[in-house]
Amino acid sequence: MNTQTRQMDQAPEEIERLDADPVNAAWKRKPLYEARKKIFPKRASGRYRQFKWLVMFITLGIYYITPWLRWDRGPYAPDQAVLIDLANRRFYFFFIEIWPQEFIFVAGLLVMAGFGLFLVTSAVGRAWCGYTCPQTVWVDLFLVVERAIEGDRNARMKLEDAPWSASKLTKRISKHAIWLLIGVATGGAWIFYFADAPSLLVDFFTGHAPAVAYITVGILTATTYTFGGLMREQVCTYMCPWPRIQAAMLDESSLVVTYNDWRGEPRGKHAKKAAAEGLTLGDCVDCNACVAVCPMGIDIRDGQQMECITCALCIDACDGVMDKLGRDRGLIAYATLADYAQNMAIATDNGKHAIDPNRVRDADGHYHDKVKHFNWRVIFRPRTMLYLLIWSVVGFALLIALVSRDRLELNVLHDRNPQYVLQSNGDIQNGFTVKLLNMIPEPRVIFLSIEGLPGATMTAPGINQPPSRSLAIEVEPDRLREIKLHVTQPKEYISGAVTKFRLVADDKSSNEHDAYIANFNAPERK
Repeated sequence: MNTQTRQMDQAPEEIERLDADPVNAAWKRKPLYEARKKIFPKRASGRYRQFKWLVMFITLGIYYITPWLRWDRGPYAPDQAVLIDLANRRFYFFFIEIWPQEFIFVAGLLVMAGFGLFLVTSAVGRAWCGYTCPQTVWVDLFLVVERAIEGDRNARMKLEDAPWSASKLTKRISKHAIWLLIGVATGGAWIFYFADAPSLLVDFFTGHAPAVAYITVGILTATTYTFGGLMREQVCTYMCPWPRIQAAMLDESSLVVTYNDWRGEPRGKHAKKAAAEGLTLGDCVDCNACVAVCPMGIDIRDGQQMECITCALCIDACDGVMDKLGRDRGLIAYATLADYAQNMAIATDNGKHAIDPNRVRDADGHYHDKVKHFNWRVIFRPRTMLYLLIWSVVGFALLIALVSRDRLELNVLHDRNPQYVLQSNGDIQNGFTVKLLNMIPEPRVIFLSIEGLPGATMTAPGINQPPSRSLAIEVEPDRLREIKLHVTQPKEYISGAVTKFRLVADDKSSNEHDAYIANFNAPERK
């Protein structure tokens, strides 16, 4: 069966045709500061839409539920699984505790996030924007509310043009009220990451929460409502820098949502009429289903555009139309520029003629063997593997550093004035400020001892222990203890103006230790 006969038999005239205008297309966009033209995306169905539902459910669930998860760290630490404790300068993430001086781990995660975005972009284009970006997720959530109250695309367009009435006012108030509640929930969930969630919840509704909590909720409510409900695609087009960055990262082997005009053109609504006239039409019946479902208000058939967030809803819409027509899916599909160029060369006889879809099919309507189709193996290429390698190395290095880090730190500062004290018996005494940092949520007894400096002993005011070369010092859980230390060396052991020695801190229960090389000052010998 040839292409003409196939199209005649499947009657594309019966396909629903939508009056969908790509209001955000680059060729239609007017100068800045023009009033926004509303977009009414139609409900889509298909595998990509289902995947977006799954991602939205998971990401929103993580965001709203995480502050309420508990993790037992013992009686001396909070039991909230994820907590940014600004008051005590701690970050808790399940079994991990990060101190301010360990910001390198946060920096490492940011580096991993950056290379992760590079990896995703190199492999599947703007998948981050289309599926997991917070703006995309919350816009999807707001659209769920909008459709539930006002109906699908046609109903919302009619309501927009309808005069104000009690029904219209009720729907609009209900929609915006729910949007505001979502904004409040968004801001409320955010502040729960910075304090004990159950306690803060009670304090928030009883008016006892800190002022910064109410201010934060107010700001996030306003931004969520404005960005997700009112601005929507404008945030991606005008405010977000990532489309520009990603555009520079894509290459001919990156998978992007593509309209395969090598099989879709020329478009036509009347296949029977075209066949009677001896004309050949492509698979695109110009139904505008892809435009109607696009949340960005563009027509993917215009080619690659910065506004496209690769949500793939146009693929679902087009596949549904192809299924009704009994034609192959993939008129709009994930494809690489290299595969597209090869298929276009076949359809145009290397650019010598206009697109003829018969060139990519045999007499039975099947694709020629030279036609390139979607293949996930394209992501396993050197560039993508390089990003994956760097990402993995950074992650592995962070993991090694995390499991091998010391949770006991010692810092010593020599007194500046006086540098030393000459005692009546001729012995020399030096003063030090010693800081012992216990970085676990358990009390510890730290043994501070002297290595080197023959004959020297030490005492600490406030610690009732006799002069010795070792002191037992109690340190509270997750705290820094600062002590004043006096180190005395008998005169007969004085060997020079400056003598180096080591102060060692040991936790015998965990075998952790830290050391500091200090200077013992004495008068110069004449």
